[in-house]
Amino acid sequence: MSILLEAKGLSKNFGALRAVDGVSLSLGAGDTLGIIGPNGAGKSSLFNLIAGVMAADAGQVLWQGRDIINLSAAERCRAGVGRTYQIPKPFGGLTVYENLMVAAEFGGGGAADARALCRSILDQMELSHLANAPAGGLRLLERKRLEMARALATRPKVLLLDEIAGGLTDLECDSLIAAIRDIKAQGVAIIWIEHVVHALFAVVDRLAVINFGAKIAEGPPKATFDTPEVQSIYLGIEA
Repeated sequence: MSILLEAKGLSKNFGALRAVDGVSLSLGAGDTLGIIGPNGAGKSSLFNLIAGVMAADAGQVLWQGRDIINLSAAERCRAGVGRTYQIPKPFGGLTVYENLMVAAEFGGGGAADARALCRSILDQMELSHLANAPAGGLRLLERKRLEMARALATRPKVLLLDEIAGGLTDLECDSLIAAIRDIKAQGVAIIWIEHVVHALFAVVDRLAVINFGAKIAEGPPKATFDTPEVQSIYLGIEA
């Protein structure tokens, strides 16, 4: 498996707080990695470092073997690193279709077939019936789907999902899992931060655990989650 994305020793301090502490991870083509950890463990900060939203204090981000640590978030997006946010951030005054077109034109490099791409993604994410609806009026599941659709419109090779299942009902979560499986089947590599652990187990190949900014475990999802250290940190269950 060829390595698409690799983080090496990423660290970030906010004053005296070390939010990300020497984290290393790698992701191959078509690979799926889940990340769990307590609130405040540094998971979203890690995504911000990988995506270029924040500058790292130390470490490297390698994209297909090339260090991109000095590239902007926009440049990383155009290279193939797409992402979603915990709280969806659509352009509320634009329609669903227009939101995708903005992503395709600016995040995806203005592909000649942007319109066809966006129509295809609307179908894939079950949003075609809302194409002309203002994004600001969508329900939560629809906003989550739009968040993923906008990321897909940038033509990512790697997709960073940040707690995309948060706040959904069980049925809505199942619907979202099916959509993410479809994205995975298309060959897009995925790193997924999530507290809804059963959703991760339904999709990811590996699981990494972050605590106090550091990666403390990584391996097969269930075996990793069931270790005494992870159970203690994540669930408060003492061995």
